[in-house]
Amino acid sequence: MKAIFLVFFWVSAISATAFAGTPGEVEIGGYLREATLHGFSGNTKKFSDYRGKPLIINVWASWCGPCRAEMGSLDRLARRYDGKQFNVIGISTDDDGNEAAAFIKKSKISFVNFHDSHVFLENMLGADTIPLTVLVDANGRVLEKVRGAHEWDSPETIEAIGKTFHIKM
Repeated sequence: MKAIFLVFFWVSAISATAFAGTPGEVEIGGYLREATLHGFSGNTKKFSDYRGKPLIINVWASWCGPCRAEMGSLDRLARRYDGKQFNVIGISTDDDGNEAAAFIKKSKISFVNFHDSHVFLENMLGADTIPLTVLVDANGRVLEKVRGAHEWDSPETIEAIGKTFHIKM
């Protein structure tokens, strides 16, 4: 079963390259361009603020059933590792940031989320389908793109994350 999941995880990531792509997309192997991230509480960050440690970026929307379904497992993953080995952030593609903020509050999501109201980040990350989770190394290089909902805190997925980031989990 473990091998089947790992194969599914990698096939899912590889299949991302089969999609047509989005304007300005950073492909697997490319480096994220600098961008300002707008938080729901008025805070701003830049991608460069996350350099030095691997980063998991989840692109989602409050209206997306699969996005909502995987959010709990992403939050458990983020809480379990608490930014020690990698960071987890979310990028909401909701047109109405209030709906996304309400979902975050209602779901008690602990990891930082940002709002992409102008589809800039959505396009850069290649989110022509959501949920999309992008694994980025400590230097800002995109290692994998995983489409669809997953149980991010399952032992198999944690093992796959460790292998992708070349870290012991």
